[in-house]
Amino acid sequence: MSLSSNQNLAQWLTVAFVVGLVAHLGVQWWLSWRQVRQVQANRDQVPAAFAEVVTADEHRKAADYTVARQRLGRLETGCDAAILLLLTLGGGLDWLGRLVSGLGLGPVLQGTLHVLLVLLVLGVLSLPFAVYRTFVLEQRFGFNRTTPATFVADLAKGLLLGALLGGAIVAVVLWTMATVAQLWWLVAWACWMTFSLLLLWAWPRWIAGLFNKFSPLRDAELRGRIDALLSRCGFRASDVYVMDGSKRSAHGNAYFTGLGREKRIVFFDTLLQSLTPVQVEAVLAHELAHFKLRHIPQRLVVSTLTTFVGFALLGWLAERAWFYAGLGVARPSDAAALLLFVLAIPAFTWVLTPLAAAWSRKHEFEADEFAARFSDGPELARALVSMYRENASTLTPDPLHSAFYDSHPPPVVRISRLAPALGAAIDRHGSPAAPSCAAAS
Repeated sequence: MSLSSNQNLAQWLTVAFVVGLVAHLGVQWWLSWRQVRQVQANRDQVPAAFAEVVTADEHRKAADYTVARQRLGRLETGCDAAILLLLTLGGGLDWLGRLVSGLGLGPVLQGTLHVLLVLLVLGVLSLPFAVYRTFVLEQRFGFNRTTPATFVADLAKGLLLGALLGGAIVAVVLWTMATVAQLWWLVAWACWMTFSLLLLWAWPRWIAGLFNKFSPLRDAELRGRIDALLSRCGFRASDVYVMDGSKRSAHGNAYFTGLGREKRIVFFDTLLQSLTPVQVEAVLAHELAHFKLRHIPQRLVVSTLTTFVGFALLGWLAERAWFYAGLGVARPSDAAALLLFVLAIPAFTWVLTPLAAAWSRKHEFEADEFAARFSDGPELARALVSMYRENASTLTPDPLHSAFYDSHPPPVVRISRLAPALGAAIDRHGSPAAPSCAAAS
């Protein structure tokens, strides 16, 4: 390709990158403004569906918490965009690359250090927001339980793990780029997927315990309910654990983690404190639905295909001089290609966010319906309301903001979709019996 052609393509890439970045920032700020306006307009009026279970003070707290988070988020996204421009078009990646090249190391080690140094810079620049979010915003609304010592310990452990695990996979990818022929990206993709699956398998057993304490569930009544539900659904988990989430936050949650025989069910201790045993069972039935309805394999397949396309595109772009020049890098390298791709691609792919959110909400609706049929549906609704209240989740989000970002349905929509089926079940049977999950497989 001629020099003039490269220059033209580089200029077009620069324009497209800036336009994409500014458009993304503008959409984020506009949707945030809509969210704040909607929440503030409904601050003093509890939605009818929640009027008997959420007090006016709780509703106002949720509104104020949402507004505070949105305003902080706007500032953070603006700073992130400025930092991205400084690293790319501002020459930051080039400068950090020259800094590392002066150490006289081999290309793979030098490239790995370049990537890790950029990630360290990004982490340091985001630290003030993490500190403010934890010790000011969350503290103001009564959610923070993280001590400065715990915060620093988490930060140190996170940096060490990131350097070891992140450095290892980056080094493998860079070694592949330097030594394998044209289809290096295919080998790198296979290595990346293998690493990701191994990490998913190893996380619950070897890594999660570095940050939290996990204890086997001791509540006999609750454990009996959970075992019965797992038996009905033909689901195997290595154990059921309670995590000391209250060590850091008053927010409650529950999740599955791991692969194969290492699958674990984890409840935050804060969640168990706010829900009854039958409500915990209903929440667990919702989470089990994601496995029984094959949502997890579907997401894994999409993730696999997405990373495949990403590595193929990286393999093509890494050979184009205009790719580096258009994004502010004067000295092309394998590490620069990897960094530019990871940093710049969101400026072009953010338009897909609503599709991913809509797909996730579809799965959540399906899981709610499954749980309503195979556990205690009315208690699921009560559990959801309790979780909204305890986590200060807004009950009146802006519809457009929700459609663009939210992975879960808006509270009023979610409860209203559950209510008709639940009402019919109660009228016929009272508290419905839980049939076998095999019927839904």
